[in-house]
Amino acid sequence: MYVKYFKPFLDIILAFVGLVLLSPLITVLIILLAICFKGKPFFVHPRPGKNERIFNLIKFKSMSDATDRDGNLLPFHLRVTKVGRFIRQFSLDEIPQLFNVLKGDMSLIGPRPLLPEYLERYNEFQKRRHEVLPGITGWAQVNGRNTISWEEKFNYDVYYVDHLSFKLDLKIILLTIKKVFLKEGINSTENINMTEFKGN
Repeated sequence: MYVKYFKPFLDIILAFVGLVLLSPLITVLIILLAICFKGKPFFVHPRPGKNERIFNLIKFKSMSDATDRDGNLLPFHLRVTKVGRFIRQFSLDEIPQLFNVLKGDMSLIGPRPLLPEYLERYNEFQKRRHEVLPGITGWAQVNGRNTISWEEKFNYDVYYVDHLSFKLDLKIILLTIKKVFLKEGINSTENINMTEFKGN
């Protein structure tokens, strides 16, 4: 009952309310990032969702498109701007994903949507993370975010799939709020992204 009816209803209501309440901040960030990134405040990228269906993930842009002499993108730590680093530290870059929730591509809570090229690298256990909608935050995020290994991350994702409930979702929301304000679970090294998942 919760998974089929109540959770989708809550997603839509909370995403809509969140967008309304955050509209002043969203407006400021759009203007600021449009200035920083030459009129391109958003980062849009294809990601696999439930049942591996591809959708376009929307985030605030935090990195430049700077490349080396061969046209390859520079490492993450050389492309993240000061503004980008700030919005990532407080997870402000995730706010536009509320539009993905309204569209039904995502839920507020679920396994984080990863890169499409990872699909062929998963084993059967890891593929189970796609049995539910991906989320803006999830069980893996409140248990280490980008400081844990891929194996641990996938274990948390599948645990969530098997134990999805209102109680667990509420716990994840409360822990997410705590970690955002305390900036817990964020890798302090120069490369603030997870390393590439290369398979098992």
